[in-house]
Order: sequence, then structure tokens, then C-alpha cells
Amino acid sequence: MTRFYERAALMLLCLAGLVMEDNFIEPVAVAIGVVMVSILAQLMTGKWMAAALIIVASAVCGWVPPLFCGVPLLVYDALWEQKWYLVLPALLVFKESGALHPAQYIIAFAGAGVSVLLYLLVSRNEEAVEKYHLLRDELAEKNVMLESQNARLKEAQNNEVHLATLKERNRIAREIHDNVGHMLTRSLLQSGALMIANKDENLKEPLEGLNQTLDQAMTSIRESVHDLHDESIDLQAAIGDNLKTVENRFATTLNYDIKAGLPTSVKLCFAGVVKEAVSNAVKHSNGKTISVSVSEKPGVYELNISDDGSSTIIRDTGIGLSNMRERVEQVHGHIEFNTDKGFTVNVSVPR
Repeated sequence: MTRFYERAALMLLCLAGLVMEDNFIEPVAVAIGVVMVSILAQLMTGKWMAAALIIVASAVCGWVPPLFCGVPLLVYDALWEQKWYLVLPALLVFKESGALHPAQYIIAFAGAGVSVLLYLLVSRNEEAVEKYHLLRDELAEKNVMLESQNARLKEAQNNEVHLATLKERNRIAREIHDNVGHMLTRSLLQSGALMIANKDENLKEPLEGLNQTLDQAMTSIRESVHDLHDESIDLQAAIGDNLKTVENRFATTLNYDIKAGLPTSVKLCFAGVVKEAVSNAVKHSNGKTISVSVSEKPGVYELNISDDGSSTIIRDTGIGLSNMRERVEQVHGHIEFNTDKGFTVNVSVPR
């Protein structure tokens, strides 16, 4: 749009020279012709037809002198074509002395100088705008990348906090089991020995109560330790650690798509099945890849383990397959083995 205003201003300079003509028709025809050439040149910028229009219009100045008054517009268009020399044929107007009024020459050359100044100003402005747009797009792209990186860092931080929490739960469970559990066990043995050695009927009931209290405390501690340990099981990390043990032989992939927490029984089942399946692959498969997928559907939890081996044979009498089947049955799930493409284990457990 800026170039339109610049051309309009230059056209006013052209008209200032054209009004000096004696008749009316020729200046109007010249003005219309110059405007049409300028519009077409702008529409075809960068094409050979634009350059051809400018050079033809410039050459016509030698036969239609009033057209020389439109040189400012022709110069402006030639500069945008990066070919200023296209307007040189306009100098043919000087082949006839007195073809134009001296003031018209002055206005035409002054207009050409203004065209150069306008071109420099507008081109620099457009270059600055283009750089601004590029910078804006680059900043927008970097902001998107930064947001993505921040999201990944936040997720990694959350995972680290989660793992640290699980490790701390395991540590507490071990401490309770090793220290408090040991002391309670010793206390139970001591109270039992006292009950056997006691001959005083007055102490029999208090000692039995003490023994029962210690037994209840031991049961409570045992349940708490088991709960802490079970909650601290990270299935994704457990599967990942299992796959790392065979990375020297297989290319491994893990797709873990569980949004909510899995029940402890399902975690233990899936971890055991993966361990058995990976062990079987090491023993029997001639494949090169192992992939594991854990996902949740509206009604079931699903586990898929597959390798790309071609020499796998299913033997239902094998201990490994029996162990996997027993683990899945304990959580009321269903397991299938398939050798169509390598060896595949599919497990589904109701939610």
C-alpha cells in the first residue's frame, strides 16, 4: 500500500509537467498510459514483461515527447526491478530540440531524483519491516520451544520427585522391618518365654494381654511395611530396568501410557510377566528387537511384549509360560501367546 501512495505522489509531479502542454487530449492520454504502465509493472514485478514495458515506454519518449514528463514513475518502477538503466531510452527525447518546455525537463529530472529518494526510503522501510517480521517469528518459535522445554523439565522434575518419594518409602519400610520389626519379634519371644516360665496365676492374664498387644503391633507393623513397599513400586522404572539388562543384544522400546496409578497386584503381575517374557526372549528368540507396551483402556489394563524372532516355538509345558499364566490368573486377567510375527505376549486385566 505504501508504494501506491508513493506512485500517487510521483504522478502529481508528472501532471505538473503535463499541464504545460498546449492541448488537453495529449496530456490526458500520456497520463493514462504512464499510470497503466506503472500498474502493470508493479503487478509483474520480477518478470521480464515488467522490464519490457518500462523500456518500451521509455523509448516511446523519443516520438511522444510529453511522455518524458512521466519519467519519474518509470524511474521508480525501474528501481524496483533493480534495473535503473531501463529508462535510458527516454533520453531519445533530446533528439529534437525544443520538443518540451525547459520547465518540463526540470520537473522531469527533479521528479526522477525524488523517485530515487522515495525508493531508498520505502525499500529500507520494507526491509526493516521484513526483518521485524522475521525476528517476531523467530521469537515466537523460540518461545514455543522454551515452553516445550520447560514442560519437559517440569515433567522430569516431577519424575525425580516421584522416584525420590518411592525410594524414601522403601527406605522407611526397610528401617521399620529391620529395626522395629526385629525388636517386636524379640519382645514376642520374651513375653512367650515369660508366660511359660510364669507360675504366678496373678501374672498369667497380664502376660497374655501383653503378648496379644505385641502380636497386634507386629501385625500392624507388617501390614504397614507391606503397604509402603507396594506403593513404592514404580512399574515403568521396573520394566525399564529389566529391558536395560538385554540392551547389549536387543534394541528395546517401552511405551508406557498409564494416566492413573495401577493397583499393586497389577503392577506385580505386569512386572513379573515382563521379566519372564524378556528371559524367554534371551533364551529362545533369534530376534533383534523387544518392545513393551503398557496402556489403559476404559475397561482393562493391557500389557504387550513382543520380539521379532523367527525361531520361537510355544511349549505350554514350559515353566516360564506357566508362571506368566498363573500371575495373570491371580488378578483375574487373560493372557495370550502368539508366534505369527516373532513371539508376542498379550495380557489384559479388568480394571
